[in-house]
Amino acid sequence: MLFRGKRLRTEQKYYLHLHDYISLRSKLATTLSLDSHSIDHDGYNIRSLYYDDPKNTSLERKNDGIFKREKFRIRIYNDSDQFIALERKTKLGEYVCKESKQISRAEYDQMMRGEYEFLKQSNEPLMMDFYVAINTYGYKPMSIVDYWREAYIYEYGNVRITFDKRLAAGVNTIDLFDPQLALDEVVTTSSTIMEVKYDEILPERVKQIIAPASHVRSSISKYVLCREKILQHYTQ
Repeated sequence: MLFRGKRLRTEQKYYLHLHDYISLRSKLATTLSLDSHSIDHDGYNIRSLYYDDPKNTSLERKNDGIFKREKFRIRIYNDSDQFIALERKTKLGEYVCKESKQISRAEYDQMMRGEYEFLKQSNEPLMMDFYVAINTYGYKPMSIVDYWREAYIYEYGNVRITFDKRLAAGVNTIDLFDPQLALDEVVTTSSTIMEVKYDEILPERVKQIIAPASHVRSSISKYVLCREKILQHYTQ
């Protein structure tokens, strides 16, 4: 199934206890390949800046369980500005579509100054839609989401299984590169978020390994968890 010209993928999320995570990563390592972007045994760092409108539409639509919802974000890896991506993630039930466009550090800095006019010069639908979201609906930077991702890949079925650890919210800035960024942990070290993504089918071999019967399936949103953490700081 296609959406905006891109293949929809199934996305399932689970909370894992520490002992389940340790057991699963050991099993997966024998069958699946570790993502080549990993820089150590923990994987790689992901830091994203999420946008929302004054009505908190992205936040509320997630909390209300709306079937179709989308979020805009800017994402970097391993605290580097060598690859900066503007992304839109659209959810249709348990299906997901991610669109991504690389931007330069200079363009990112323009955005941080509130200068978005350069987006109009692009013929990329994602860039134009983001401009409309900013100027028509009042979208603005809301929260930084930071975590480490350990990812395993299985070619058949385009399977990607990730363990997201040390989830934390940026509580004092909206600049991804701010050296004074303060992070407040959202999920305890005893819990890990597992995400299972695949195209049309989850191969039986992988399904048997992850054996989700003992895991807690959940509609997890890192953005929502981090926004709630930030709100706690404002109300203290």
